[in-house]
Amino acid sequence: MTKNAIISSAAAHPSPRLASITQARQALLQTGQKLQTGRISPWVERSWQRCLALGLKPRMSVAFDQISAARARSTQEANQHLASTARPLLENLARAIVNTRYFAILTNAEGVVVDACGAIDRSDTRATQITRVGTDLCEHSIGTTAIGTALSELQPVWVHRGEHFFEATSVYSCAGAPLFGPDGACIGILDVTGVDVQERRELKHLVRQSACKIENAMVLAQKHSILLRLNWPGNPIGHEADGLVCLDEDGWIKGANRVARQMVSDLTSATRADVHINEVFGLPIEQLFDASKRPDHLLELPLWSGLRLQAQAIAHTDEANALPATSGTVPLRDVEAAMIRKAVDDTGGNISQAARMLGIGRATLYRKLGQRAH
Repeated sequence: MTKNAIISSAAAHPSPRLASITQARQALLQTGQKLQTGRISPWVERSWQRCLALGLKPRMSVAFDQISAARARSTQEANQHLASTARPLLENLARAIVNTRYFAILTNAEGVVVDACGAIDRSDTRATQITRVGTDLCEHSIGTTAIGTALSELQPVWVHRGEHFFEATSVYSCAGAPLFGPDGACIGILDVTGVDVQERRELKHLVRQSACKIENAMVLAQKHSILLRLNWPGNPIGHEADGLVCLDEDGWIKGANRVARQMVSDLTSATRADVHINEVFGLPIEQLFDASKRPDHLLELPLWSGLRLQAQAIAHTDEANALPATSGTVPLRDVEAAMIRKAVDDTGGNISQAARMLGIGRATLYRKLGQRAH
């Protein structure tokens, strides 16, 4: 069978997946019927509903407009750090998908393209018009896409062919994942898109993983004195799955990645610009600086919620050479003993003053000192 015959056969006999998408489009977009559960992805249905609420129609033309020159300049300036930090990881992503005819797109938090990379067919306007820096790819402009939908849903999404709202964009297949900055706010979207390509849902996982790498790079680029790598007890530390928290020399949190914000509830709010480490962990900053001198040892880190994490504290000057911690975790009782010893030494043996410094009662300190003696 010739290639043209194969294409004609595929067009005449669409896959069950494409047939299901077509039926969903007819039900919701043409007749306004409620869709059966599972017919299409829930984020696609919600995007269709938003497009309809905007007064958009599936057969409208799509212009793929570029923003004004003035706005383009301000957008480029505002996203220069994001683009430069993400570029090496964008190139790695492009290499991973080079033989699939998909390419990578990076946008800002408004869905405007700030970079693109990969096997972009420059002879195909359908590819070039969505990869031009300054092109507006938000939901208001071009309807349902992985970029617009991920911005609305703030989660990784996959959108295939007719799941795009406009008929004119049904040639695309795309995966998108939101990018969260060091303060927890959404700063953009990482996307991979193909034109007239085979569906590859696994790309959603690849994009999500690549987005996490970009987020980690953004956190590590913050000016800081100590890096805390966090994980739950029993899990290895020193890898990409770690929570990351950056601290300045006074213990103020300068940035945290998404994993850390999921582990520690006090880090989840993007509106809290100034958070001190003492508000988050039940351990003085001095102990973390001391622990950073031995980054090969894990530290047991108490949260005010009563939970515990294990942590690797690394001085900023040592980050380039730091290896995954392989030594045993320092037990919390040993950390507590060190804190008590330091407080007593710093106060010249004044138990009352040491107790106040530790935030505990005098009797409690005597009891703990008695336990240490045994």
